Amino acid sequence: MTRLVNNPDNFPSQAVAGLVSAFPNHLRPVFGGVVRAARTDRKVALVVGGGSGHYPAFAGWVGPGFADGAVCGNIFSSPSASQAYAVCKAADRGAGLLIGFGNYAGDVLHFGQAAERLRSEGIDARCLLVTDDIASAPDHLKRRGIAGDLPVFKVTAAACEEGRDIDEVVAIFDRVNDRTRSLGVAFAGCTLPGADEPLFRVEAGQMGVGMGIHGEPGIHDETLGTADEVAAMLVNRLLADRPENPGTRVVPIVNGLGSTKYEELFVLWNDISRHLEKAGLAIVDPQVGEFVTSLDMAGVSLTLVWLDDVIEPLWLAACDTPAYRRGTVGQVDFDTTPLPQEVERVMVANPGSRASRSLAGVIVEALEVVATRLSERSSELGRLDSVAGDGDHGIGMARGSRAALAEARRVSGDGAGAATTLNAAGSAWSEHAGGTSDALWGAVLTAIGAVLGDEDPAGEDTIPRAARAALDAVIRLGGASVGDKTMVDAMDPFVTTLESSSDPLPQAWESACHAADMAAQATSEVTATVGRARPLGDKSLGTPDPGAVSFHEVVVAVGSVLSKSALSNGRFRAQR
Repeated sequence: MTRLVNNPDNFPSQAVAGLVSAFPNHLRPVFGGVVRAARTDRKVALVVGGGSGHYPAFAGWVGPGFADGAVCGNIFSSPSASQAYAVCKAADRGAGLLIGFGNYAGDVLHFGQAAERLRSEGIDARCLLVTDDIASAPDHLKRRGIAGDLPVFKVTAAACEEGRDIDEVVAIFDRVNDRTRSLGVAFAGCTLPGADEPLFRVEAGQMGVGMGIHGEPGIHDETLGTADEVAAMLVNRLLADRPENPGTRVVPIVNGLGSTKYEELFVLWNDISRHLEKAGLAIVDPQVGEFVTSLDMAGVSLTLVWLDDVIEPLWLAACDTPAYRRGTVGQVDFDTTPLPQEVERVMVANPGSRASRSLAGVIVEALEVVATRLSERSSELGRLDSVAGDGDHGIGMARGSRAALAEARRVSGDGAGAATTLNAAGSAWSEHAGGTSDALWGAVLTAIGAVLGDEDPAGEDTIPRAARAALDAVIRLGGASVGDKTMVDAMDPFVTTLESSSDPLPQAWESACHAADMAAQATSEVTATVGRARPLGDKSLGTPDPGAVSFHEVVVAVGSVLSKSALSNGRFRAQR
C-alpha cells in the first residue's frame, strides 16, 4: 500500500517533481515528463515512456548514454498525446526521434498520435514497441513489454549515442527486441495510491504466472514452490522460447516488482544462475534489483537478452542516469533552454452563433451529469476492469470526465460554440485520464463537435450523424471491431438503433441506450481479443467489458439532459 500520499490524483506529478528536484544534474522538467539536463549535440533522440508506478522506469533512465526524455503518464495509464508531443519536442536534436514504449493499446494510440503530429512538422518520428513478455501472446511481435524495456532501450540508446542514423538505430532496436524474452510471477497484487484494496489477490501458496506490470493478474495460477523450483520454471520456459540463432551468451535480469526483498532476489538469482549454467549458457553482466516495478506488487520477473557482436558492446556502453549507471560518460554541459510546463489549451478564436452557443450550454449540462454518474460508478467500473485488466478504468473515466467538464465550462463561458466546446472537452478528457478508453472518449467528443460545428443549428439528422462520426473515429483509432469485447460492442448497436429510429429524439435515444445496455452485458460471454485484457484470455469470461459498460453509463446520462432540451423536438433552436 502507498502510504505517503497527499492527493492521490496528484501522486504521479508530485513524484516526478520530487525526482527532478532530487536529481537536478540529470533531469529537467517539461510538460508531460522530463528531459536530460545535459546539453546534447545533433543525434537521433530516444524518448521512452508510459504510465507511472514503474520506477526506475521510465524517468529514472534519462541521462547521457541512455534516454533523452521520458513521458510520464498517470499511474498505470498511458500519457496523453499532448504530453508525449511536448517531451518529444523538447528532446529532439534534429536527427530524427524515436519513441519507445511497451506494447499496450493506450500507449500505441497516444504515442502514435504524437508521432503523427511530429511528422506533420517535418520531424522523422517513429514508434518502437517492446514485446518481451512470453506469457502474453504466442506471436513475439504481439506481446506486451515488461522488464525487457530496460535492455532494449539501453542498447537502442547506446546506438543513438554513437551517432548512428535513424534507420541503423531502428534496425538495432528490432535486433535486440527480437532477442529479449521475459516472464514474471506475482505473489500479491499492488494497490493504487488512495485505494484500500489491491487490484488483485493471489491465494496463499499460489503464484500468478505471467502477470503484467500495470497491476494485471497472472495468466494463470500455479503452486508456489521453493525458490529453486520458481527459478527452474522461469528458466525452462524462457529457454523454450529462444530466438533464432540465439548463441550461448546471455544477460540475465532478475527484476523485483516493488515489494519483494533484495535478499529474496539474491536467493532466486543464485538458483537461476545454476540452471542457466547447467543449460550450457555463458552468463554476461547479470543484473539483480528493481528495474521495472509495479508499485508495491510482490513478485519477480526474469529477462534473458541473447547477445551477439552488435548487442553486447552497446549493452556495456557507459551511461549516467538517476537510476542506472555504468562506466564514465565524461564532462557534460547543462542545457538552460526554457521548456513548456503547461499543455496548450483550446482557445475561443471566434464566438459561436447564438444557436451553437445555446447548444454548447446543453453540452456543458450533459457533461455535468456524465461526470457525476461516472464518479458514482467509479468503483464498480474499476472492479470490472480489475478482473482482466489493471483496474483503473473507473478512476480514469471519472478523472477524464471531470477535466472535460471544467474545460467545457471555461470555453463556453468565453462564447464558444458547440464544436469548440467539445474540442476543449475532448482534449481535456484524453489529457487527464490517459488510458485507451479515455483517449477514445477524447476522439468521440472531437468527432461529434466536427459534425455540430460552431455555426449551424442541429437538424433532425444531426445527432445520429454525430454519433456515427464518433463510432467511426473510435474504430479508426482503436482498431477494434464488434465482437472484440470493447466499447465498440455497445457503441455500434447504440448508433445503429439511433440511426434507424423514426421516433422523436428522446424515445430514439432511450431505445438506443437499451440496445447499448444489452450489448454491454452480452460482452460477459466473450473472450477479450484486443487491449490489456487480451493476454488474460478466459479470465475475462463472465465479466462484461468495462468500456462497454461505461459507454452505456455515459449515453444514459446524456439522454437525461437531451430529453429536457430543445433537441427533444427534433431540431435545436436558440432559447429566447
